[in-house]
Amino acid sequence: MKRRKFLLTSSASVVSVPTLLRSQNLNSKIQLAAVGTEGRGWGDLEKMSSHLKTETVAFCDVDLSKTARARKLNPNAKIYQDYREMLSAHEDQIDAVTIGIPDHMHAKVTIDGLSRKKHIYCQKPLTHTVWEARQVRLHADKAGTITRMGNQIHSHAFYRTAVRIIQEGMLGKISRVHSWINATGHGKSGQISRPRSSPVPKNLDWNLWIGCAPMRPFAANNIYHAFGWRDWQDFGNGALGDFGCHVLDPVFTALKINQGPTSIKCTYQSGMNEEVWPAQNVVQYNFPATPHTKTDLSITWYDGGKKPRDLGPHFDRRHALPSGGSLLIGEKGSMILPHVGAPKLYPEKTFPKDKIPQEVSLNHYHGFLDGILSGKQPSDGFSYGGKLTESVLLGNIAVRNKGITLLWNETDMKLGSESEDFSKSLSKEYRTGWEIPSI
Repeated sequence: MKRRKFLLTSSASVVSVPTLLRSQNLNSKIQLAAVGTEGRGWGDLEKMSSHLKTETVAFCDVDLSKTARARKLNPNAKIYQDYREMLSAHEDQIDAVTIGIPDHMHAKVTIDGLSRKKHIYCQKPLTHTVWEARQVRLHADKAGTITRMGNQIHSHAFYRTAVRIIQEGMLGKISRVHSWINATGHGKSGQISRPRSSPVPKNLDWNLWIGCAPMRPFAANNIYHAFGWRDWQDFGNGALGDFGCHVLDPVFTALKINQGPTSIKCTYQSGMNEEVWPAQNVVQYNFPATPHTKTDLSITWYDGGKKPRDLGPHFDRRHALPSGGSLLIGEKGSMILPHVGAPKLYPEKTFPKDKIPQEVSLNHYHGFLDGILSGKQPSDGFSYGGKLTESVLLGNIAVRNKGITLLWNETDMKLGSESEDFSKSLSKEYRTGWEIPSI
């Protein structure tokens, strides 16, 4: 079979010729660059590089000591500390960029890439603030490139099966959702107040690491870099931001939630100060009705060991709840969907295992790259991921204002209580030179 015909008809991961790449010849590959080469950044990069039609060409990490594994992927690839230098130097070479860095820099790097018409894969949560999530979505629409958020469990068989069960109506209309994770909003570094400063390691550019955030001294022992940054409000989003885009993803997908909440309220919060996120949260969301809900939908989020108590009529074994996941209560039955685990339906007699449909896992990373090759936007792009991130991060604003019911006007991007405007909380201050352009 001629190579061209094979590429057009093959059922392998490469499903079409690279029509969107710089070169239109059959030998061209997706030229991939990475911002962030350790931790989740390395995991994403490694999975992307296994695609047969992808070639890694440039790597960037503000800490050069974290680039050793990336260098082995392609010893000829150029290494940078400043992603802006990388994008400028390879303007005509890079097709796609994967971003695996702290939350506070997601939007800046993403938008700088989109403005250059690059395809972008960015880790969850998509941004650090609600306003940034909206801006990333708008910039992605303007760029018209392929995008995907890095909540890879979106493509797992467990989550895909749960979505199918709900959308086929096996549980009837859903009336109530509880979602939770055992993780806390601080404690990774063991530090809840600013520590003493330490000398900056020679391989780390601390100014670039700080980026958009207010400057503060470097601290040793992984308090910020490279492990504990999620705890700190200036850099991360706590347990809700860390896990919300995972745990709530199948709920949003299955129920086709495409509008933000109408109201958000934090009913419980402990262990929070002006620097770090809480050790525990309970946040109540109310969403407009969808075709798969009985009425307007209540979703309650719990973290730090908190779990739901009102389990509905179909399940009464609270001790059996997994450490993280969701409980979806429907008219005909309920589903417990662990994070990460197979969905379980109750009452068990009503839903024998051999009657439950099963979906297969897809490769989330290759799905992004195949989208570039085909020109077809995969699910979990920034149009969806931006809206999910907005909802998740509205919860963190409620956490900062415990006990106040916040009313959300999604169209006008206005947030307030019955007596006070909280819209300023949707964004943050940026250091000079690190501002984000708005649309």
